[in-house]
Amino acid sequence: MLYSRIEGEGAPLLIIHGFLGTSDNWKTLSGQYAQQGLQVHAVDLRNHGRSFHSDVFDYTAMVGDVVNYCEASGLERVNIIGHSMGGKVAMFMAVLHPGLINRLVIADIGPRYYRPHHQDILAGLNAVDFSRKPGRSEVEDILARHIDDAGTRQFLMKNLYWKEPGQLAFRFNLPVFNEKIDNIGQALPDGAAYDGAVLFLRGDRSNYIKDQDIPGIKQHFPKAEIKTIANSGHWLHAENPGDFFKETLTFIKG
Repeated sequence: MLYSRIEGEGAPLLIIHGFLGTSDNWKTLSGQYAQQGLQVHAVDLRNHGRSFHSDVFDYTAMVGDVVNYCEASGLERVNIIGHSMGGKVAMFMAVLHPGLINRLVIADIGPRYYRPHHQDILAGLNAVDFSRKPGRSEVEDILARHIDDAGTRQFLMKNLYWKEPGQLAFRFNLPVFNEKIDNIGQALPDGAAYDGAVLFLRGDRSNYIKDQDIPGIKQHFPKAEIKTIANSGHWLHAENPGDFFKETLTFIKG
């Protein structure tokens, strides 16, 4: 069963983080949604955060985990916000289990195939040798040799925890990510479609959803709305949380 943070009362809202993320990345927004009469379920996907590790890592398995979570939690019809890889999980869930979905928000990812593009990040993560018992600052120094962007490094550093006194570790399952990284870019199958209400949000400085991707989005999601969040890149919910919250809440409440 997936680990989750639950807060609030009302219509259920499931938040699904992206690759190398966790439910903790959504703490502030989760609280804001809860204050607006939603019961927020922020989950950690398999091999991420506090959820279980598995050698199986693909969208079929991740969708199955989320469906099982909904059934075990008594959630019959949910609103979903999925970011990046979590958005792809949500898309697969919508086409495979449309009856579970009320309203769907996809944050900065499309249904098309994405080539592997996390090589620098994985190189930095793999360069950390925890057998040497590095401290947090030393881990960040190692990451900085491979990852220029300070924001990305801080995002990754949130996965560090004290496995035991004096011994740091990453919460995610890095060996499986190294082996299964190609699975993350998988496209929705041709002909797979969901006819419900969907909002696609993209960052104005991101290239994950381009204008030429819009016809493909409409093929899979004919009722899709596509909006752009200003002053934001791929982590649009963190870079412009005000506009992200306003657009998502208006759509979910609509």
